[in-house]
Amino acid sequence: MKTTLTTAGLACALLGGTLLLPAHGTQKPADCSDLRGLQIPASEIGLHTTGGEVSAASTIAPTGSGASATGTYCRVDAVIHPVDPQAPDITLRVALPQRWNNKTMMFGGGGYDGTIPDVTGNVPFGPAHHPRPLSRGYATYASDSGHQAAPDFKPVTSLDGSFGVNDEAVRNFAGDALKKAHDTAHFVIRTHYRGASPAHRYFAGGSSGGREALAVAQRWPTDFDGVIAAYPAWNAASLNLFFGYEAQVLSRPGAFLNPAEQDLLYRAVIRSCDGKDGLRDGVISDEAGCRFRPRTLRCPGGKDTADSCLSDHQIHAVQALSSPLRWTYRLAGGERGYPGFPFLSGADMTTPLLGMGSRLPGHPMPKDSGYGVQFWDQWVRYFVTRNPAQDPLAVDPRRPGIWQQRISRLSALQDVNDPDLRRFAKAGGKLLVLHGTADELVSHRSTVEYFQRVQKVVGRHATRAFARLYLIPGANHVNVDAAFAASYDSLSALESWTEGGKAPTRPVVTDASPAGNARTRPLCAYPSWPRYRGHGGPASAHSFTCHSAPPRT
Repeated sequence: MKTTLTTAGLACALLGGTLLLPAHGTQKPADCSDLRGLQIPASEIGLHTTGGEVSAASTIAPTGSGASATGTYCRVDAVIHPVDPQAPDITLRVALPQRWNNKTMMFGGGGYDGTIPDVTGNVPFGPAHHPRPLSRGYATYASDSGHQAAPDFKPVTSLDGSFGVNDEAVRNFAGDALKKAHDTAHFVIRTHYRGASPAHRYFAGGSSGGREALAVAQRWPTDFDGVIAAYPAWNAASLNLFFGYEAQVLSRPGAFLNPAEQDLLYRAVIRSCDGKDGLRDGVISDEAGCRFRPRTLRCPGGKDTADSCLSDHQIHAVQALSSPLRWTYRLAGGERGYPGFPFLSGADMTTPLLGMGSRLPGHPMPKDSGYGVQFWDQWVRYFVTRNPAQDPLAVDPRRPGIWQQRISRLSALQDVNDPDLRRFAKAGGKLLVLHGTADELVSHRSTVEYFQRVQKVVGRHATRAFARLYLIPGANHVNVDAAFAASYDSLSALESWTEGGKAPTRPVVTDASPAGNARTRPLCAYPSWPRYRGHGGPASAHSFTCHSAPPRT
């Protein structure tokens, strides 16, 4: 990108007190301390606010070494004020490197957000041995999405949905805060770098942050040149309805699987389906082709007699949560169901935080119950009924009764389901979507559904020109105790595609888990999956081929 100034434009810039520079100018940035108290006019923000200001600015000395090294940067904290005086501020942080590469990276959040993501951090599934965005010279930024999580939710602050009682806070969380934070951060960036604009702008996020990644591509298609959407909870309201169904199913007498029984199921699935890709390595490559029958684990007489078998009630629960959920009423967001989770295909349910948890759902909701049912608890109490004392198990997601209209309105806000990405593609945008097939919290089947919609609207050939979906066998939601802890340099791949026109070719993903010994696999574009050739080292991606398979839903 090249910026040129006419004489009139230069005079105008000087009168405004700022000398505009080319994007690749070399003039020294302004002092970090000069940003303190900077007023951010509401006119600089594309959605309604009452403006904002920089609340703090300080120079951070270099830290770390090797790939984790971060050079000197200016850390800026800012607030954006709401229109509704009862709504909370949006707080954000911007990291402005002393040696700027003329690029920006916005990070998405997670869960119900409520905290500012680490602006010195990495993109989802990013390799630890590669420099992070700030280390590469990116100006990075992120926000809390418009509310601050309560301290008593630590360490899992992403489970605080109490802000849902305020309409503006809900709209901010659903997506508006993305535009507000983006415009504010870029105002700060231009001010610090004396008018220079970034040459390239990127976004990366996972889970709720993955939903936010798809939101910016859909709603503001010219704001970002490249987007990384990992395990995206794009149909957020629909996922919440499934979590409510999960809560009801698991709270039935005798239906809950304790951690030992969850582990029993997981290992039985691996024994049954591992090896169908040509290699027994603890990873099920073709998840859609796994046909495990949970009744093979049935206890004698169908009673819960030991942790070494499952009762009829438990088997029915597993089958229900592995199957699609459909509702008969109409949602304003247009969704009609959720495809269920691959509990029968290797999902690691031994992680209490993200799987079924270690206690069955109830009211009050136990903090050691599954993450998803706790998410439902917050949604029902604060978003839907706006009654903190509401019993979440008393609201039936299939027959919500008096709450149906409210749920419908929320679906229109929260489900980021527009498949028409042609404006994003026309603007030159590139999209990488990553999802592990053993995800316990956001079903990869749902991501496949969205990608198929994009292909149907945009066309398969046209979609391939700007987007890729990579399903990663064995990877779960956040690489915790995963069969395959995915590590892939998606940022470098996206840079090459966006800036150099080089689409990903034969990408490789590495297992970063301690037991994985850095084994590699081909990262196969949907709908293909990695299949062992039958010869060669089993730890090398070269010993696998991306097996073409017809799309499955």
